Amino acid sequence: MNAQPQAAFSADALQSRLPKVGTTIFTVMSALATERGAVNLGQGFPDFDCDPRIVDAVAQAMREGANQYPPMAGILPLRQAISSKVEAIYGHRYDADTEITVTAGATQGLLTSILAIVHPGDEVIVIEPNYDSYLPAIELAGGIPVFVTLEAPDYALPFDRLAAAITPRTRAIMINTPHNPTGTIWREADMRKLEAIVRDTQVLIVSDEVYEHMVYDGQRHESVSRYPELAARSLVVSSFGKTYHVTGWKIGYVAAPRALTAEFRKVHQFNVFTVNTPMQVGLARFMADPAPYLELPAFYQRKRDHFRAGLEHTRFRMLPSDGTYFQCVDYSAISDLPEAEFAKWLTTEIGVAAIPVSAFYHEPHESGIVRFCFAKKESTLDEALGRLAKL
Repeated sequence: MNAQPQAAFSADALQSRLPKVGTTIFTVMSALATERGAVNLGQGFPDFDCDPRIVDAVAQAMREGANQYPPMAGILPLRQAISSKVEAIYGHRYDADTEITVTAGATQGLLTSILAIVHPGDEVIVIEPNYDSYLPAIELAGGIPVFVTLEAPDYALPFDRLAAAITPRTRAIMINTPHNPTGTIWREADMRKLEAIVRDTQVLIVSDEVYEHMVYDGQRHESVSRYPELAARSLVVSSFGKTYHVTGWKIGYVAAPRALTAEFRKVHQFNVFTVNTPMQVGLARFMADPAPYLELPAFYQRKRDHFRAGLEHTRFRMLPSDGTYFQCVDYSAISDLPEAEFAKWLTTEIGVAAIPVSAFYHEPHESGIVRFCFAKKESTLDEALGRLAKL
């Protein structure tokens, strides 16, 4: 009997897990900036070198043979260094053995946090505009995002709407301070309001704190780790890439109470298993000197102030930048184009790449605002400012 011919595979039959996800705006704008020879103030990465001592520490680790698998949770000296740093700054002690996990960057830490705690049908409150990995992570876990929207120009936290968004199906709230893309920060009063909102619930918190060392004008970073009630229900995500100007290294960490960390590590061990060894060894040694992260606020404030002084000679209206290395501007005095179109025009015609803030909302949301990154050499900022001043 002749076998029936088998149908050829068709990609059209493939059901996407993330049907709404395409090429990110960061990739699009960076490619356009390269094509047009524009100054790239879009994607958030430094164009200056990191401290050569940290490179030397990693190279030394390689030469010493630290080139095989490390422990799944990360090498103990690095976890101990993280624990000591957090305790010194925020007054909360995470156990290095059971409450800190080294991750392949903050994005992996965020994804793994969501996959570890969110079940199909769970609701996750997202405060938007938000970093673009949040929604795909929730969707991959089968969760349902519930949006609380911040509005320009002040992007004030609407705690009444946040409280109203909590239902019996709410599993977690995602917060981000300092906030990407707006540059706003949470203050103590905000954390106290969050405490009150979740106090009589079982709601968890995923706190994205990758810009923790970039808070300006004498203000302090309000980590959830400072607040025992919040720390007890939170997974805190941070990034060595942001702190040490090595975004391409993709190393971060997640700190959480023992029970949450146990669930996090169940996913982590099958997500990436562990993170490259020599960089962990190098970072552990480099962290013995706290000066690089303690001096970071002043370092970036100088860049922020230099950039803002230059923007005074343009037609952009600056929004506050209390944290991160981003500056948002209102361009309504220059153009009435939608944000994405204005960003493309600015890149193509003026030669400076920016990111439309509308890209950080889950559906069209126009405010006439774009975001610049000032984590650049002074010469790069000056070149961009010279072009922007011609508008």
